[in-house]
Amino acid sequence: MGISDRIETFIMELLKDDAGWVDLGRNELAEIFHCAPSQINYVITTRFGPERGYIVESKRGGGGYLKIRRIKPGALQDAANSIGDSVSYKNLQALLHSMQHAGNLDAGAVKMIGAGLADKNIPLPAAERDHLRAGILKAMLLAGTEQEGL
Repeated sequence: MGISDRIETFIMELLKDDAGWVDLGRNELAEIFHCAPSQINYVITTRFGPERGYIVESKRGGGGYLKIRRIKPGALQDAANSIGDSVSYKNLQALLHSMQHAGNLDAGAVKMIGAGLADKNIPLPAAERDHLRAGILKAMLLAGTEQEGL
């Protein structure tokens, strides 16, 4: 078994023991496996991204850390189904923050979706804007369910 496979297996075992959530020190993990921190980055990037059902929060530099959590199956589908024909920006923000708090979206995704669907970026009358925002948000969340494997 190669080093990348061993690192992945180790992290997967931690995720099982910690109910789908784990905090790791990149340098500490590199020391355990006698490898460069860039090897840890490679494994995290290629084996623990959203396309594999994980959200990764990462801080680089001195004292850098990794937080990895398993996306709850069906959460994005449920959120997409809960959206009506229109959604205001205020309701969008509430939904996104709720999903972040539940561990279904990371802070970067919340910020990106919120910025992309802000009123100023959809130059239409309010009713049309809210209708378009709902459609785009549903499409984004449903695309995420494909990443979840649902």
